[in-house]
Amino acid sequence: MTDDAALKEKVAFSSIIASALLTIGKLAAGLASGSLALLSEGAHNALDTGATILTFFAVREANKPADDRHHYGHGKFESLSALAETGLLAGLACYVLVAAIRRLWEGPEPVDASWPVFAVLGVSIAVDTTRWLTLRAVAKKTGSHALAADAMHFASDLVGTVLVLIGLIADRFGFHQGDALAAVGVALFIAFAGYHLGRQTIETLLDTAPEGLAETLRAAIEKIPGVVAVEDVKLRGNGPHVLGEITVAVSRTLPVERLIAIERAVNAKIAEISPETQASIITSPRALNEETMTERIMMVAARRKLAVHHVIVQRLDGRDCIAFDLEIDGAMSHGAAHDIATALENDIRAELGANIEVESHIEPLQDRALTGHDADPAIVTSVSDNLRKLAVEGGVLLGVHDVRARQTEQGLIVNFHATVDPGLSVTATHDAMDRLERSIRERTPGLLRIVGHAEPVNAA
Repeated sequence: MTDDAALKEKVAFSSIIASALLTIGKLAAGLASGSLALLSEGAHNALDTGATILTFFAVREANKPADDRHHYGHGKFESLSALAETGLLAGLACYVLVAAIRRLWEGPEPVDASWPVFAVLGVSIAVDTTRWLTLRAVAKKTGSHALAADAMHFASDLVGTVLVLIGLIADRFGFHQGDALAAVGVALFIAFAGYHLGRQTIETLLDTAPEGLAETLRAAIEKIPGVVAVEDVKLRGNGPHVLGEITVAVSRTLPVERLIAIERAVNAKIAEISPETQASIITSPRALNEETMTERIMMVAARRKLAVHHVIVQRLDGRDCIAFDLEIDGAMSHGAAHDIATALENDIRAELGANIEVESHIEPLQDRALTGHDADPAIVTSVSDNLRKLAVEGGVLLGVHDVRARQTEQGLIVNFHATVDPGLSVTATHDAMDRLERSIRERTPGLLRIVGHAEPVNAA
């Protein structure tokens, strides 16, 4: 059990003890004095005792975790308890009001308010004040509707007791209608408290969203990078929590990792604004006007969990022609690989248009790690010398460094870094690196793969 749950149960149980003692004291003093207002307050407290017992069991039930039948937990047990207490308040208010009006109509009855009566009222005021402040603080901290209802009960007790005290004092000074008028005041306050509590409880049971929270969350979430728009916000109260669903529009070309990062950012923003809110985040893919042809092709391939690269888009006489490299398991039969490529090409036509020309070049995908070791120093020296010589002869690359050569069961793999002018275009850099790699391949028997990394001279 959490600390908040234990605290709620503790204050709910203590309220039962306090209400029971106050009920006994007020009813005894009311019977002894003949005060209608005091008897009304005693009846009010008797109902409060039943209500606090109901609150205690409702709080215990609401603290239970979600199960197979209650997927959102048991928080609304507190709201049901508060609704029942609202009904008790309404019934008591009507009874007290009718009795008070009858006494006013028939004339005042004698009231014998001795010092024990005033002592009971003084103790009641002290207890009601303490319980009201305690329950209100705990209800605010834990978001408990049941404890908020209990706090409202003790607040009504406090006001009612003060009104009774005023009525008895007025009666002692000769204004004998004071007791009945105090009872009317008690009834009206109970009715007002019940209306306020009932409205809040019914709003919760009807899944009314907390006022202004949806607009606040929408405005904050729309500022999160990657969120195109907030399409929908649905919130509802559930005991001390607010549950809901928030749908955010995102670019359909985003990778899964980026979508997860956006969802985390949205949840973090919700926790920052409203810690009691627990919302499921739904990402809605949206086609954006700024999507490039290449992004759309990569997105279609990603749906089939295929890797494509070197995408080339040509526009010929108003018609788009697309070509790309498609990586497929090298051990797969070519017939099966061709079927995969054809399915991908058809998906791309469905995305971009039926008259799009699509050509795929199938490349073997290396799907397992190669076991290797550093090549002999003589081989490393030979490859390094050839790379440096060929780089200078090309006239574009400024130098070669960090040459590594590893021998695997399938052949030699070479990695190297080359320096270039920072102002050189990506295309010119790629062409120079490609020429260098082709040249070294011709001079190195058994070369499986060569990978060159070009970097600006000032970053080398």
